[in-house]
Formats: sequence, C-alpha cells, structure tokens
Amino acid sequence: MGRWEPNSRGRLQEAALALYAERGFDQTTVAEIAARAGVTERTFFRHFADKREVLFGGSAVLKERIVTGVTDAPASARPLDALAQGLDAAAAMLGEGRRDLSRLRQTVIAANPELRERELAKLADYAAAVSAALRQRGVGEPQATLVADAGMTVLRISLEQWSSGKDDRELVDVARDTMANLRVVTADR
Repeated sequence: MGRWEPNSRGRLQEAALALYAERGFDQTTVAEIAARAGVTERTFFRHFADKREVLFGGSAVLKERIVTGVTDAPASARPLDALAQGLDAAAAMLGEGRRDLSRLRQTVIAANPELRERELAKLADYAAAVSAALRQRGVGEPQATLVADAGMTVLRISLEQWSSGKDDRELVDVARDTMANLRVVTADR
C-alpha cells in the first residue's frame, strides 16, 4: 500500500489501535504503526503529533460540538436540557466512528494509567468549557459546574456502554438513556 493511497489517517488509527491492543501502548513505536499502515513515519507525523494523539486527536472538535450544542439550545432550555443537546451533538459525532475501534480505544486507555489520566483531563477540559457555556446562558455556580461535570460522566458512561458491544443501539440512544438516568437520580423528591 503506497503512501499516496487515500485515508492515511484512518489506516494509521486502525494500525495503531491494533498494535496497542497486541503489544501495549508503551511497547508500540511510531515506526511500527507507520509500517503496518503502509505509510512513512513522516506521514504519521503529518496526521498526529505523537502516538497518544491517535487516541485523543479530534478532542478540540468534540469539545466545540458539545459547547455549540449547549449554546444553541433554546434560551428557555433548563441547564440539563441544554447539556442534553450538547451530548446529542457529541454522540452524533462519536457514533459515526466504528464501534470496534472505539472498543479498542477504550481497552488501550483502560490498560494504561497515563492514558486514563489524559482521558480524565480531556473530560475535565470539556466540563470546564460546558460550565462556561452554561454560565453565559445565565446559570449560576455551583449549578453550572455540577451540570457540566455530570454531563461528562454521562458521556463517559455512554461511551463505555456503547463500545462494550453489550448494547447494539446507536450511541445517541445510549447517551439519551444515560441522561434520563441522571434526571431520575437528580429529580426533586
């Protein structure tokens, strides 16, 4: 497979995830990823800053989608409803990917403490952005932060459930059900 063939980025992601699953993240080199994908190391670095970015690339776009979903919610939307709109946008984006690759990604991250920490840092970054968007909508503190943090927990749980293969529904449906569970446990009694 020559480097001029289309979808180098996708091939690199698939190769990296397969190698991470086979050998472990720390034991896999960029050279091995590039060779398995049929491209040069230079091509790898055109798409990714380092081998971690294979797992976390696209996070800026995901954060933007979530925040846009929150900010585009109707002005009358309650904080959880605005959050739900942001999570729908995230689920639509992430659900376009292949579930098998998502499963591999989750497995690789779960096996590496450094990657788990980075995943949590990304979720915290998303939560901070959502909290800021909610405050711009007039939601006070600590409600904005509580809703945002709960939302990222909904996203994490939904992704874990969806990628596990135990639930064959679309990610957006899994996320909506998880959000419904959050509403149940936070309902005034």
